[in-house]
Amino acid sequence: MSPSRPAPAHPAVASFRTIVGRAHVLTTPRATAPYVKGNRFGSGRVLAVLRPGTLTEMWRALQVCVEHGLAVIPQAANTGLTGGSGPADQGDDRDVVVFSTLRINGIHLLHDAREAVSLAGATLMDLEQTLAPHHREPHSVIGSTSIGASVVGGIANNSGGSQVRKGPAFTEHAVYARVTEAGELELVNHLGITLSEDPEELLDALQQGRWDPEDVSPAPEDTRATGYADHVRQIAPSPARFNADPTFLKEASGSAGKIMIFAVRTRTFPREENTATFYIGTNSPAELERLRREILASENQLPISGEYMGRGAFDLAAEYGKDTFMGLKHASSRQVRRLFALKSWANGVFAKLPFFGPTTADTIAQKAFALLPQQLPQRLLEYRERFEHHLVMVVSGSDREATTELLSSFFHDAENLGAFFECTPDEAQSAMLLRFGAASAMTRYFNLNRKRSSDMITFDVALRRDDEDWLEVLPAEIADQLSVSSYYGHFFCHVLHQDHVAKKGVDPVALKKQMTALLEARGAAIPAEHNYGRLYELPSELEEHFRALDPTNTFNPGLGGTSPHRDWAR
Repeated sequence: MSPSRPAPAHPAVASFRTIVGRAHVLTTPRATAPYVKGNRFGSGRVLAVLRPGTLTEMWRALQVCVEHGLAVIPQAANTGLTGGSGPADQGDDRDVVVFSTLRINGIHLLHDAREAVSLAGATLMDLEQTLAPHHREPHSVIGSTSIGASVVGGIANNSGGSQVRKGPAFTEHAVYARVTEAGELELVNHLGITLSEDPEELLDALQQGRWDPEDVSPAPEDTRATGYADHVRQIAPSPARFNADPTFLKEASGSAGKIMIFAVRTRTFPREENTATFYIGTNSPAELERLRREILASENQLPISGEYMGRGAFDLAAEYGKDTFMGLKHASSRQVRRLFALKSWANGVFAKLPFFGPTTADTIAQKAFALLPQQLPQRLLEYRERFEHHLVMVVSGSDREATTELLSSFFHDAENLGAFFECTPDEAQSAMLLRFGAASAMTRYFNLNRKRSSDMITFDVALRRDDEDWLEVLPAEIADQLSVSSYYGHFFCHVLHQDHVAKKGVDPVALKKQMTALLEARGAAIPAEHNYGRLYELPSELEEHFRALDPTNTFNPGLGGTSPHRDWAR
C-alpha cells in the first residue's frame, strides 16, 4: 500500500470521522507513524488513530469500536519505554484502533487544591503548572515529566518516579470504561464525585467540572507523609516497589491500558520550598550503599529524591543527549515535545528516500549539537573525572544543615573515600537534566550505531532493599557480548534502569533471558515501574488481574506476551 493512500475502507472509519472530525481520524502510515512507535519500541498496523477532543467523543468512538469488534489501545503522550502504548506485530485477529487522548487535557482542583481531577490527556507538567500558584505539587515526579508524560499514564503504569517519600503513582478514584464478559461497554464512576447515571451527561459534566461541593467526598489528610516512606526505610529481603505488587493494583492503578480511563483523582502535596541539592561522588558501590543505609536509618526525614548515575550513563547523556539537555534547559517542555515530534516525522520521511535511513534526523541533530560548546557545569565534569559513581540527592531546605553534617561525618571516616558538594541552582538543574536524559541518550546511541549493533537490551529492575551488591557485575561471557552499558536509577528505592546495546551477531532475546535469570536469582523483581509492555513476560497472577479488568481482551491485547486474540484465545 502506498504511504500516501488511506487504509482500506472500514465502516467504523466513517463513524469515527463523524464523531471526532475527519482531521482527527488518522489512517495513512505516515500520519499514524508517531503513534505506532514509542520511545524505543513499537511496530504494527492500525486501522486508525483517533484524537478525540472531548470525553463524550471518546465514549462514542469507543462504542463504535465495541460494536465492530475492534481492539483498542489507549495512548496519551506515548513516552513509555516498553512499547505498551502502541501496537505490535503479534498476530492480531482484529483491526486495532489507537485512542490518543492528548487533546483532552483538562484539570480540576478540589478542596483548595489538595486534590486534582486530571482528564485523560492531562500531563504531569500541566498538573505541575496548575498547582504552582497554590504552592502545591503533583503526586508524582518522573523523568519523562518534562517531555510530556501524562497523569493517567503514570497511574496506569504504577510509575514510581524519583521522589522517595511518595512511592508509586496510585489512586482508587477514577472514571473508566470496560467491556463486560457479555461484550457490553460500561462506564464506571469511582471518582468519589456524584454525577449523572447517564454516561454522556456524566462525561460532559466531568469535562466541564460541573458539580456541587457537597457531591465530592472529603479530601485526605494534608500531609507530606505516606506509608511508602516507612516501607522504603526497611532494609528487607524484598523490593520496595514493582509493577506486579498487589498493593498498588486497583482498577485504574496498574491497569496498563486494559481499561479506558477518562479521569483520575489524585492527592497533591505541599510544595517543597528552598530545597538543597547535593552532588556525591565515589568509586565504591559498597560505600554508596553504606551511605544509603545511614540516610534511611537516620532520624532526619527522607530525602526528596536520590538519583544514581554511573560514569557510563553520565558520558552517554553528555554526548548523546545534548540536544535534549539544552532544549529542556533553555526552552519549554512543550517546545521540546514539538521538536521530538518533528524529528520523528523527519526520520519517517528520510526512511522513504534513497541513500537515507530511518535515523537520519538523529544523525543531523547529533552532529549539529556536537559543534556547540560544553554545557555542563565545571564541578560536575570534575566529579566525572574523579569518580565512577554519582548520586544527586535533593532534600528539604529545612534539612540542609543536618544533611551537610551527615555527609561531612560520613566522608570524614577513613573508610569512605568519596566526596560531596552542595549544588548551585544551575548545577542542580544541570545534574537532574543530565540524569533524566540518560534513557533517551542510550536510544540515540543505538540509533546511530545500528550497523554495529544487534539490539538494545533494557531492564527496569527493583532490587531487594537489603541487597548489598546492588550494582551488578556481569560474567565475562555476557559482558563480552555487549558494546556499551548504562546504569542509573532511583537509589534509595533500589530501583535501577540497566540499558545495554548488544554487539552485531548477538542473539538479543537469548542474551536477555540469561541476564534476566541472573537478576531473578538475586530476588529482584522485573519490571519495577515501566510496566510490561511488549518487552517483559506477564506473570500468571497479573494476567488473572488483567483478565478480570478486561474479560474480552478488547484493550491493549498482547500485553506482556499474553494472547492478542479476542476473549484471550490462544
